[in-house]
Amino acid sequence: MFLENTVNHEEQFGWIEVICGSMFSGKTEELIRRLKRAQFAKQKVEIFKPAVDTRYDDHFVVSHDENEIRSTPVPAAANIRLLADGCQVVGIDEAQFFDDEIVSVCNDLANKGIRVVVAGLDMDFKGNPFGPMPNLMATAEYVTKVHAVCTRTGNLAQYSFRKAASKDLVLLGETLEYEPLSRAAYVKAMREQKKREDSSIIDNEISTDQEPLK
Repeated sequence: MFLENTVNHEEQFGWIEVICGSMFSGKTEELIRRLKRAQFAKQKVEIFKPAVDTRYDDHFVVSHDENEIRSTPVPAAANIRLLADGCQVVGIDEAQFFDDEIVSVCNDLANKGIRVVVAGLDMDFKGNPFGPMPNLMATAEYVTKVHAVCTRTGNLAQYSFRKAASKDLVLLGETLEYEPLSRAAYVKAMREQKKREDSSIIDNEISTDQEPLK
């Protein structure tokens, strides 16, 4: 997608671009590519990410292949509205971790003539729409869905399978905690995981029943 040559006059509205997909699909890499092109064109660019994301660096957005661009960590979406004043292009990474206000923030910026480029996971590890991403995708002018490669089948992957035991919705991690899977591989992996969990529960109940009374 090559939208960088569109001229933003003061009286014109901006727009929203959403880059979505599973983990390891190249979302952040594509975000960085678009923002660096805008910087090369001498446009005023600001990049934001949720303060909770400290996996690589506090003040850089970093892709899995170690491309990076300087960013500002913010605790809430409302901070972006204040810090983006005077920008021509605003980039937002890991949008799924922001509160729901991120949708109105992006729309407000676009209505002021700013190009807003957003990247985020469209589904959580359970395969459900993630946080504000569905509403961002619905209001965006342009939506790009990128795919990883399934680690088990080699097919296109759109699911982020969590290997770690945690059931928390937000669990920052890399290849030790997650792997990208195709639909078939994901369904199979989830069934196997549930079977192991059910078996573990039964084993624990049996062990408890067999404990001697004191």
